[in-house]
Amino acid sequence: MTRSTTIIGLIHKGSAALGGDGQVTLGEMAIKHHAKKVRKMKNYNILAGFAGSAADGMTLFEKFENRLEQYRGSLERAAVELAKEWRSDKYLRHLQAQLLVMNKEKLFLISGSGDIIEPDDGMITIGSGAGYAKAAAYALMLHSNLSAEEIVTETLKITASICIYTNDQVSVLTI
Repeated sequence: MTRSTTIIGLIHKGSAALGGDGQVTLGEMAIKHHAKKVRKMKNYNILAGFAGSAADGMTLFEKFENRLEQYRGSLERAAVELAKEWRSDKYLRHLQAQLLVMNKEKLFLISGSGDIIEPDDGMITIGSGAGYAKAAAYALMLHSNLSAEEIVTETLKITASICIYTNDQVSVLTI
């Protein structure tokens, strides 16, 4: 289990939002509170976020962005090719992170074991608070009129009140 953060990606009511908390932990100690674990990929309407080791997450951001350039912004093709490379490369195989990537239509979880998962419900959560975030987001989607951005923000705040590896210093991006 990744004990480092909570990241949520959500496609809802025609918009997409991706958010993460800002806490970085080292063992049992929080050592940073305002980290940015989500970003918009330059030149594309694509969002990406990571859970896991910060250095490994940054490596994945760079690799994914290179794949986007190689495949002219095709989210699906870049995700598949990164998953293949990640699984087969001796160095990359040891990265301790997960990557969530999305645009307004699709959302994927990519892992080092070669997984590339596209959810049926338009939502993915990763990190230590993933279960809490998924439950909170479902409840907000079903029982509120909130936008995707508002659901992601409120979900992360709820998760922060439950998960010790998630804080309430959230970053949310939308497209």
